Amino acid sequence: MLNKNAQLNTNVFSKDIEKKATRDGFGLGAVEAGKKDPNVVVLCADLKESTRAEWFENEFPDRFIEVGVAEQNMATVAAGMAAVGKRPFIASYAAFSPGRNYEQIRTTIALNQQPVVVCGMHAGVSVGPDGATHQMLEDIGMMRMLPGMNVIVPGDAEEARKATMAAAESKTPTYLRFGRAPTPVFTTTDTPFEIGKALVLWESAKPKVALMSTGALSYEALLAARALASDNIEVTVLHVPSVKPLDEEKVEEAARRAGRVITIEEHQVAGGFGSAIAEFLSERYPVPVTRLGMKDVFGQSGEPEELLKHYGLQASGIAAAVRTSLGIY
Repeated sequence: MLNKNAQLNTNVFSKDIEKKATRDGFGLGAVEAGKKDPNVVVLCADLKESTRAEWFENEFPDRFIEVGVAEQNMATVAAGMAAVGKRPFIASYAAFSPGRNYEQIRTTIALNQQPVVVCGMHAGVSVGPDGATHQMLEDIGMMRMLPGMNVIVPGDAEEARKATMAAAESKTPTYLRFGRAPTPVFTTTDTPFEIGKALVLWESAKPKVALMSTGALSYEALLAARALASDNIEVTVLHVPSVKPLDEEKVEEAARRAGRVITIEEHQVAGGFGSAIAEFLSERYPVPVTRLGMKDVFGQSGEPEELLKHYGLQASGIAAAVRTSLGIY
């Protein structure tokens, strides 16, 4: 059943549930952070409308910097601004930032521990028809390997707003991952969010599998949990927006209770969220781990929903993976 402490949207399973892109949450959160802290600035690489950085520009034109198609320069300028007390956000497509400017992020931001917030937009296959060149599927792995870098993948637009505000207050370099496609807003303003914390969305008395998901796919995991419950297959759903730092206590607890884990992410299975879970559990409490995501393939053009279905990342695919894990066919 739904975890009441998660304080989720009362319409969570309604076909009329509100849908917004997580990038919209960034736009709102950046404006709120800017109102709270005059040192917050936003830099963009010629994509202010698509990244929603334009919303910040409209409120604070003197604190918005358009660097043009120069993602590498953007990262370096932001590091310098952070060094003198500013709280910079840098926004571009994830394929370009961190895809194109990784060396500058590594050397000028991470190495110097400058509190720059790197905002990777249009990540995952759900960017749709833009195709493989723009469907960044390697960024979680790239960024979580950087020492001292937080990696946050919000589940919906409301959580994205909270994550943006939390990143503005953090003294640590942070990577925020956002999507373009509208997805269900399953959390509320009262739903807890904290960097480094996971949230149990669905709980069962005797779970047979722990579904651990990050980003918007946590909603698909919820749908899968409800469908499985109707067949008396009990699971738990742990939403993990904070890939790094990881909520080790909740991850271990969920693994111990269920005895087997399935991870779900809109990313390569190699090096991403599922790898982070598997690495941790292999040392703390080894259990069978199945990783759902892209398996050594690039994305392709298509509508977001059909692409997620193709890669087995919708509720039906997740439920099928649970059955396979349990030997139920």
